[in-house]
Amino acid sequence: MAFRLTAERLQSLPAILLGTAIYAFGLHFFVIPNQLMEGGLTGVALLLNYIFGFPPSITTLVLNVPLFVVGWKALGKEPMFFTIIGTFALSFFLWLIERFIKNGWLTPFHTEQDFFLAAAYAGVSLGVGLGLVFRYGGTTGGVDIIARIGQQRKGWSMGQVILLFDVCVIGASLFFIPIVKILYTLVAVFIASRVIDIIIQGAYAARAFTIITDHAEAMVAAISRETDRGATIIPAVGGFSGAKKNVVYCVVYRQEMRRLRDITRSIDPHAFVIINEVNDVLGEGFRPE
Repeated sequence: MAFRLTAERLQSLPAILLGTAIYAFGLHFFVIPNQLMEGGLTGVALLLNYIFGFPPSITTLVLNVPLFVVGWKALGKEPMFFTIIGTFALSFFLWLIERFIKNGWLTPFHTEQDFFLAAAYAGVSLGVGLGLVFRYGGTTGGVDIIARIGQQRKGWSMGQVILLFDVCVIGASLFFIPIVKILYTLVAVFIASRVIDIIIQGAYAARAFTIITDHAEAMVAAISRETDRGATIIPAVGGFSGAKKNVVYCVVYRQEMRRLRDITRSIDPHAFVIINEVNDVLGEGFRPE
């Protein structure tokens, strides 16, 4: 099917542009002035900047061009359209902030003492920027393309894939960057990877209750009555005893966990309860599709 740039797809562009702007700001405001590092091709661009003075706005674009072909074949036209937009937008915002700094309109955060503060804010700003780009279907090129391929084909966490590649690139930078800066960079990378996952998975974090009980119908009725949440009864058989059991499955917001625990204990104190973290929920009572 031919790719068509519909109005719905265009609605993702502002978020992608905002994400690249935040990411570029984090690089110029926290990372570069404190000689921290980044992973992937952006990290290579930073090394070229530290060693030769090449502007990241140019090198990030040049280094990403070969990966456009790979991404076009593996991800398809629509994701690569947003990737190309994201890559060019990143180069533009890097160039724009470079001009702001050169003209004295923006003073980067530079410290000789509190590098942890710089690393923490670098991680948050980079994570927020990349998280927005990823959540709305774009990438900024480089390892982002590989991470999205891994997510779509293998179900890997994009944040973890990026973290792995970042460690490899940052390890190679030990030949050029003081080790103390590398250690603070790892802090920033870890924070960024966690922020990326949080933003991609959404703000609708919830908990899934799997309750094995002999009083499933009473449990479901109490849950519906006292929390206004639905629940599903799943027939099951004990693996050791062979006894027939019922499993009640219910998803609630985190703030509703205590109430559901109380209901479970009041209906069946001997129920076997498993609570899992749920990062995103679509459907009635939660976030619509």
